[in-house]
Amino acid sequence: HVYTPREVFGTVGSRVTLSCSFWSSEWISEDISITWHFQAEGSRDSISIFHYAKGQPYIDDVGSFKERMEWVGNPRRKDGSIVIHSLEPTDNGTFTCDVKNPP
Repeated sequence: HVYTPREVFGTVGSRVTLSCSFWSSEWISEDISITWHFQAEGSRDSISIFHYAKGQPYIDDVGSFKERMEWVGNPRRKDGSIVIHSLEPTDNGTFTCDVKNPP
């Protein structure tokens, strides 16, 4: 189960935390992965903007978020949250947090 707020509001130029918490009946394994996707308002396509795997955060080096994103999550605390700095009007859209905890 993955939990995120339905809506998050921010002001242009400020920062916003995109919270993502999760619950798993399985223990949190070393193979846990967390991926954030972004779908711009009015767009049909979503892009991957962040990935956490093998204990390391990876900010995707494409797109408008690459210099403005910060990993603040902690999988051991069931937290996959990120922060986006210096908000821009084009950041409006849908963000999706996907957590996989094999098996």
